[in-house]
Amino acid sequence: MIVLFETPAGYSLFKVSNEKKLAKTDADDIHKKFFSSAEDATSFVNLVSFQPFVDTADAVSAATACVEGKVSKSLKSFLKKQVKKDLKGESLAVIDKNLAVDIKDKVSGLDIVSDSKTMELFRGIRTYMDELLESATEAAPSGDDIRAMQLGLSHSLSRYKLKFSADKVDTMVIQAVGLLDELDKEINTYAMRVKEWYGWHFPEMQAIVNDNAQYAKVVLSAGFRTNFKNCDFSSIFEDETLEKTVKDAAEVSMGTEIADMDIINIQALAEQVLSMTEYRIQLFTYLKNRMNAIAPNLTILVGELVGARLISHAGSLMNLAKQPASTVQILGAEKALFRALKTKHDTPKYGLIYHASLIGQAAPKNKGKISRVLAAKASLATRVDALSDETAENVDTTIGYEGRAKVEARLRQLEGGSGAISSINKDGALTAKKTTTYTPTAAKPAYNDSNDVVIEKEASDSSEKKDKKKKKKKDKKRKAEDVEDAEEPSSKKSKKESKKKKKKKSSD
Repeated sequence: MIVLFETPAGYSLFKVSNEKKLAKTDADDIHKKFFSSAEDATSFVNLVSFQPFVDTADAVSAATACVEGKVSKSLKSFLKKQVKKDLKGESLAVIDKNLAVDIKDKVSGLDIVSDSKTMELFRGIRTYMDELLESATEAAPSGDDIRAMQLGLSHSLSRYKLKFSADKVDTMVIQAVGLLDELDKEINTYAMRVKEWYGWHFPEMQAIVNDNAQYAKVVLSAGFRTNFKNCDFSSIFEDETLEKTVKDAAEVSMGTEIADMDIINIQALAEQVLSMTEYRIQLFTYLKNRMNAIAPNLTILVGELVGARLISHAGSLMNLAKQPASTVQILGAEKALFRALKTKHDTPKYGLIYHASLIGQAAPKNKGKISRVLAAKASLATRVDALSDETAENVDTTIGYEGRAKVEARLRQLEGGSGAISSINKDGALTAKKTTTYTPTAAKPAYNDSNDVVIEKEASDSSEKKDKKKKKKKDKKRKAEDVEDAEEPSSKKSKKESKKKKKKKSSD
């Protein structure tokens, strides 16, 4: 029996010295009998042949083929050479059953074995691999060389499997958009607290200054409202009338007086609002750059924020690329979808994609149609971004620009405009393509008198019958009422007579 064993340095073939003993021994006892020590292992198994890998690329391709259960070109040529020499008619032990099937199909003249005993053989060879290679007559690498090759191969194989590219890591986008949403909430909470707190001192300013950052800057620069007339707010407000309005309101304010400690704490909170606002601007620019690197076509269609939220909701760019356009359209509206299905109402027309600028431009009645068209184009753009070659220097954004041009053309068409599509040619210039527009024409069929049907008499006859039936019913009701009225006095008389009879009996 020959054992095919793959090392980080190359392929090796080991021959079992005593096959009869191996056949009689159970699988559980093989390790104890034949691999209890290095001497027993070297006496039981011997290296017959060794073929080193040409370079790291050859090693990675061979390793990936073995993991997938396929025979690589180098392994196929190696086995064919050995079959011609002295392997014909021998049984070959292979660790993987899928690999065994592939070897059987591609290399003839070998009896392939893969069972529990072969697993124990591989376990023993792996344990004493250094000793077996050193004791071999064939030229084989040493244990130190194999360990160095093992480390290099593991790194190369992991890098190949992950297909790692620093610019293509969508995890950074998911984390950034999550932090951006949390920052927006925190900034709004802090800004509202500043306005409420400072509002006790100067309540009129809240209605005049709406921007959170401007409000915080005014609080920091002025402090007490008595200092407003001496402060210069030209760096904060672009409009001079707004500055004058704030100063006039400060002179006639109805606010209460506050202490120095109060204004110090309010200004400290205002500083927090400004620092978080500045950090949010930096984070948004970082997110824009990341989205342009990871998903440029999707960014062109729906924008950085909406694209990042779609990727975050799907889990990764690859997961989003696997989704059909109908799922992309309602991504983020799952609760509304299942509620509509449960209550048998209309399903939602859009989810996160609703916040895209193209849908915002559409009229309310056309938003559903535009969201469907945009979702279809976004699905295609995502697949191009996810599955394109990340090593390319110039990223192809043609599909993104063409998709956006088609969505804009559809939007104009729905709003009664022209159906011209502005698309991108190879040079990147916009070109207009006129699409065929459907112009409805009214049909003019010939009038046929013979097809007319007159049903006036039948309708009048049926109405007369209905009236007669109604009259009969009314007459019956009246007769019944008359009978009841007639019976009532007679029943009264009978009741009186019965009472008189009862009184007579009692007197007797």
